[in-house]
Amino acid sequence: MNDLSIGPLQACFESQRARTRAEPIPPWDVRADRLRRLRGLVQRHRQAFGAAIRDDFGNRSLHETDLLEVFPSVKGIDHALASGQRWMRSRRVPVSWIFKPGQASVLPQPLGVVGIIVPWNYPLYLAVGPLTAALAAGNRAMVKLSEFTPRFGDLFQRAAGEAFAEDELAVFNGDVDTARAFTALPFDHLLFTGSTAVGHHVMRAASEHLVPVTLELGGKSPAIIGPGADLAHAAERIMAGKLMNAGQTCIAPDYVLLPADRQAAFLDAARRVVARMYPRIGATPDFTSIVTDRQFGRLASLVDEARAHGATVVPLSDAPVDPARRLMPPVALTGVPEGSRALTEEIFGPVLPVVPYRSLDEALAFVNARPRPLALYVFDRDRDTIDRTLAGTTAGGVTVNDTLLHIAQDELPFGGVGPSGMGSYHGEAGFRTFSHAKPVFRQSRFNGAALLSPPYGPRFERMLRFLLGR
Repeated sequence: MNDLSIGPLQACFESQRARTRAEPIPPWDVRADRLRRLRGLVQRHRQAFGAAIRDDFGNRSLHETDLLEVFPSVKGIDHALASGQRWMRSRRVPVSWIFKPGQASVLPQPLGVVGIIVPWNYPLYLAVGPLTAALAAGNRAMVKLSEFTPRFGDLFQRAAGEAFAEDELAVFNGDVDTARAFTALPFDHLLFTGSTAVGHHVMRAASEHLVPVTLELGGKSPAIIGPGADLAHAAERIMAGKLMNAGQTCIAPDYVLLPADRQAAFLDAARRVVARMYPRIGATPDFTSIVTDRQFGRLASLVDEARAHGATVVPLSDAPVDPARRLMPPVALTGVPEGSRALTEEIFGPVLPVVPYRSLDEALAFVNARPRPLALYVFDRDRDTIDRTLAGTTAGGVTVNDTLLHIAQDELPFGGVGPSGMGSYHGEAGFRTFSHAKPVFRQSRFNGAALLSPPYGPRFERMLRFLLGR
């Protein structure tokens, strides 16, 4: 179904919408069956998915695909299977004394047809994660995969077609025209993961039909090394988070803020970490390539621009750059001038600006002068320093004394704030995102509502004074 016009997309949407009207609130056994089929799809095709993603990138570590895509996908489905029946129950809520003995409750109801737009950097997990939430909430879903991972896209589409009827789950591939047609559909909810720039277009298109959106975007996620941090530990965890998928991760540490007198020691520690994790970057299958020539060129020009404006490029590996394989060994940038793209654009690659500060207040002010990031990382052994940083900054999510791990917690919502996104999902937060919390009030047979009905007169006035004065 490549090179789609609006016709097949519209037909699929209308089929799914008709089914949602016929079965507005699927019982738990139907939802659980869909989740198990999704889990089986991931497990059956695990190795084939890994190979397809590897080939789409040029090289993508099979181990990282298992760790960063397969494992959280299965873990998230298992969490939904264990908890979803509880999430979908009607919840009693308190009633004001005025309305007793009536009862109030909130009934979670599926929204209907959910649209999911998947990026190229983690194509399996960023399809399965939102799907898990949508299916647990009782919805049907249409998924648009990235044209930059065509081998995976073709395989996932075929696997989904074998496991699901099209009116339950439909997967589409195609270029930007397909994406435009997809976002033009009147979904009951649309979730987009990708860049802030494209997020503007998605939200604009969704507004045509007043489609509610969840936008999982990006931004410049800082790693703040406090004055009391264990520098060796901070360097290890920052470089681990930065270099997974060669930095092509929306919550990767984008830049480091650290005390000025610890910059040289951090760079030395970072080089040792890289040498230990990737002793032969040019030969190891564990270091991922940059996904396209365009992305590789963007990263190279970002480094060249920083150098031209006076920054120092500090290699963190002895391996050479290999444009033919889109292999970019990690580098740090020091002395980066304000306004450089390295300090204004999301890097999305193995390039790490290092920014010294003279006080923690200066570091927090640096973060707060910029758009709110998707993630923030703080390293210190002092609880007061950590608490000051948490209270003094705003970010989509935070991991303390490590990186990335907040995204792996099924009980935590995942999402951005401001330019880094809106809305959240994962676990129960995802169930709530893809559900309508329907308020229900059940009036008691014996009630005093008639006392407040017309014709209004002295009795009504007395009742109103009583209500307002209480």
